[in-house]
Amino acid sequence: MPIARWLWTERNLSARLVRLALLPPSLVLRSITAARARGYRARWLPQVALPAPTVSVGNLTVGGSGKTPIAAWIARYFVTQGRRPGILLRGYGGDEGKVHRNLVPEAIVVEDPNRIRGAGKAFNRGADVLVLDDAYQRLDVDRDLNIAVVSAESGRAVPWTIPAGPWREGWRALRRADLVIVTRKRATLEAARAVVNRAKRVAGHRPVAIARLGITAFEGMLSGERLDVARICGAQLVAAAAVADPDSFAAQCRAMGATVRLLCWEDHHRFSRRDVRRITDAAQKADRVVVTEKDAVKLRQLWPAHLVEPWVAVLGLAWEQGGDLVRGALDTLIVDVEQLLADSGELHPLADSYA
Repeated sequence: MPIARWLWTERNLSARLVRLALLPPSLVLRSITAARARGYRARWLPQVALPAPTVSVGNLTVGGSGKTPIAAWIARYFVTQGRRPGILLRGYGGDEGKVHRNLVPEAIVVEDPNRIRGAGKAFNRGADVLVLDDAYQRLDVDRDLNIAVVSAESGRAVPWTIPAGPWREGWRALRRADLVIVTRKRATLEAARAVVNRAKRVAGHRPVAIARLGITAFEGMLSGERLDVARICGAQLVAAAAVADPDSFAAQCRAMGATVRLLCWEDHHRFSRRDVRRITDAAQKADRVVVTEKDAVKLRQLWPAHLVEPWVAVLGLAWEQGGDLVRGALDTLIVDVEQLLADSGELHPLADSYA
């Protein structure tokens, strides 16, 4: 079991003692984060405006909320409306950038820990609207639409700040959001609605939506062959995952009628040939290996060509509540883009200075 998953979800005595030892640095970090947020809220600390209308997507916890699928859906929506989105990532781990390029090939994906510099790169390559993935805590960068993503499964983890728990900020940070999206993978719709009610109590008038993230199909990792989800019903599977919430991935496969053995690593883990051997050894007692899209981009070059290819789970997004609110907020940004272009023929007169 990955260390972070053990530390943040287990309720046994050893995990509790380790969390207790980590509580002092957690409290220090929480105080620093709160003071920093107050500084930006009071305008004591400066914010930099980016060269194009900007939507930020982020979460309150470390991974597992579905922010990357949400950010990709937003970028795809901009594409369908005739815009050229730039997706900005910090580039940590090197996997999410490849996922975005696969999901939204029309987008300009820039991986740069300096989001201001990355914005300039995207703009100068033709982006007319920007999507910041994992930027809720990047308070030094101004944005036109601030979206907070909260997982309905987050209640399984302890409610402590990093490093004792997975929380970057507490629930009160939702007051900075313009829009809150509650995602669910294996949680029930009722559980998601309970999270919605809590978010509304904290965030006040902010609109809240619910998005269901589920496996809609499988693809051959090497061939790209599209497979119906019904193919895994009754199958013996090895699920290999280096994501923040591997349990939800395994649970979704089990819900489709498969028997699953889960092999998991820390989020953003860089697979080695030794890891691949671990997967292939386990696969000898199974019908097939299944992996996430995020892990497929790293495993593809390592997978032995003579072995049966894994199936990649294709994640789909369905709005169960408030989808019209999300589209309406994005449409407002599109109007801003069109108005700026109509007024001056460019989005920002100093765009080159961001590069």
